[in-house]
Amino acid sequence: MSIVKINVLEVPAEQREVLEKRFASRAGSVENSDGFEWFELLRPIEGTDQYLVYTRWATEADFEKWMATSMRGAHGGGTGEGGERPKPAASGSSLWSFEVVQQAAPKSA
Repeated sequence: MSIVKINVLEVPAEQREVLEKRFASRAGSVENSDGFEWFELLRPIEGTDQYLVYTRWATEADFEKWMATSMRGAHGGGTGEGGERPKPAASGSSLWSFEVVQQAAPKSA
């Protein structure tokens, strides 16, 4: 079965819009990666400043390949005003890893 990677990003309230715009500007950068299955950016509603970046992959190897190639380009290349790299929107992050053991989908009508 698939593997799930959840990047937990600590994002101060004043940086939320910045983070969301940066993800929106990268739309499409992961979808064509080998083994990619799903992406969601989850905004906190209450009680935390942690955004969750959920991705699902066919294999660990597919995720590792993306990390070593496409992801590095997506996260390292942009420049801000004056040609400088923009300040990170997140003040911290951690990566959670899971194997999908069970899954369900809505029944088709």
